[in-house]
Amino acid sequence: MAEYQGQEPRPEASTPGAQGPTSGAPSEPTTNDAAEYEAWLARSRVMLTPIAAPSILGLFGYATATFMVASNLAGWWGNKIVSPIILAPLVIFFGGVAQLAAGMWAYRARDAVATAMHGTWGAFWLAWGMMQLMVAGGLLPLDTTLTEAFGFWWIGLSLTTLFGALGALGRNLGMFLTLALLAAGSALQAAGTLAGASSVITAGGWVLVASSAAAFYTAGAMMLEESFGGRVVLPLGRWSLRGNLPGHRVTRPFEYAAGMPGLRAGQ
Repeated sequence: MAEYQGQEPRPEASTPGAQGPTSGAPSEPTTNDAAEYEAWLARSRVMLTPIAAPSILGLFGYATATFMVASNLAGWWGNKIVSPIILAPLVIFFGGVAQLAAGMWAYRARDAVATAMHGTWGAFWLAWGMMQLMVAGGLLPLDTTLTEAFGFWWIGLSLTTLFGALGALGRNLGMFLTLALLAAGSALQAAGTLAGASSVITAGGWVLVASSAAAFYTAGAMMLEESFGGRVVLPLGRWSLRGNLPGHRVTRPFEYAAGMPGLRAGQ
């Protein structure tokens, strides 16, 4: 009977009385068991379900929604009456639905950072967009997003995103820069909203615009890399110099060392 990697081989079933009294510990595997176990280890079984990198969709959705909201916070356009009507549909679908879907697909890709970040921000943008719809419909005051209580939303988001940025250090600088700027912008939004300081909110909007720009670049680099057969077109800032050379084919080994033959972790 074949055994799985990481499990002890099971001994052949024996008839009662064939062995002497034991202390309850399992008996040693027979010769046949050991040979079968070694034969199983010697052959490779690769079963893959390839999927496109979910963060391509997630980052494009995040970048578009964040750019629109951040440019409004920075004072580039809009007012309290028009902005909610324009922002709500885009934020709900681009920032919310698209990112939430990307987060679920990133779970399948075994990417913990992408799962957490796309899932967190997708859910936030859904909630934010619904709140804007209620503002546009007159169900909530126009300054709802500027109230002190809303500042605590940004505190939770900034802390979550900070951990995501630290986790992204294990991936590449593109994702790290996107999340680090996002954490900083969220912290500024929290501080400005809690203190009622419009200048801090405006500064936070500029930082979030920078985060959206980094997200556009990172998503574009990932998409081009997959489109050209895994070859680097735009460097993502990987830790290996070779992994940033244009034309270099990026490969990820099968996860034998982690006890997961046939799987590739990450995107």
